[in-house]
Amino acid sequence: MKKQIANIVSSCRILLSITLLFCPVFSVGFYCTYILCGFTDMVDGVVARKTNSVSEFGARLDTTSDFIFFSVTFIKLLPIIHIPKWIWVWIVVIAIIKIFNVILGFIYTKKLISLHTVMNKITGLLLFLIPPALQFVEIKYSLIAVCIVATISAIQEGYYSMQFHHKTVAILQSFFNMP
Repeated sequence: MKKQIANIVSSCRILLSITLLFCPVFSVGFYCTYILCGFTDMVDGVVARKTNSVSEFGARLDTTSDFIFFSVTFIKLLPIIHIPKWIWVWIVVIAIIKIFNVILGFIYTKKLISLHTVMNKITGLLLFLIPPALQFVEIKYSLIAVCIVATISAIQEGYYSMQFHHKTVAILQSFFNMP
């Protein structure tokens, strides 16, 4: 059971995200549920490492939970915020880069890979801070900061995927070319 705690925490984020759908935006219930979702995102990886239960399944569950949480938050906020068209274009470009990275990673490794880089974590933190920041900062300024970091993160992710591939190829070539 101890080995499953991190996966249970990630699963709780999915359930809390679904609960978030039924909370009025910016209500106390919304913020409490939102913060709990963020807390589960922060602790699941720590728990997995502390209990020596890091697994490919757990990493995929964490990524899926993050995606569901982000999607639900987006669904809740989209009707009440105005995002300029040029930021939408920027978001689409970031998405295209990230999709290209996933395809590239799959071609190289024959697996769907999701890199948990520091820049991805910073992007996630900035995205997480948007709903509370909406009370104080105009959305376009928050999104500019997020888009800058997300762009750097997406480019870095692609670079790491290619570096991983080149190192793997070099190792395999040196192995098979051995006298």
